[in-house]
Amino acid sequence: QLQASGGGLVQAGGSLRLSCVASGLTLDYYAIGWFRQAPGKEREGVSCISASGGSTYYSDSVKGRFTISRDNAKNTVYLQMNELQPEDTGVYYCASDMARMRIGCLFPAAAGYDHWGQGTLVTVSS
Repeated sequence: QLQASGGGLVQAGGSLRLSCVASGLTLDYYAIGWFRQAPGKEREGVSCISASGGSTYYSDSVKGRFTISRDNAKNTVYLQMNELQPEDTGVYYCASDMARMRIGCLFPAAAGYDHWGQGTLVTVSS
């Protein structure tokens, strides 16, 4: 399973770093995606990173503000979120690709991802 953490309450313009830690799963072989769901809205893809770390993708709404990275030695994927805005508020989830060693990563659809863990709540106040 994957566990997302690092969420919290932050003022607009602030930063947070989310972590996605795996247990019982070696992340080295899998692309990882970050998704979020705002109240009353559909879940949307935020970012993904390939198993090698060589490919990353971002939604237009977060491009230039968020950075995804991975530390396979720590079995962890990070999402650095800067210049947070109220519209970034939501529950953030991470998930692993169902396929091992996929070239690139699936984005922005959630189909093809597995091992969804509990999310972490990010609240950005204006």
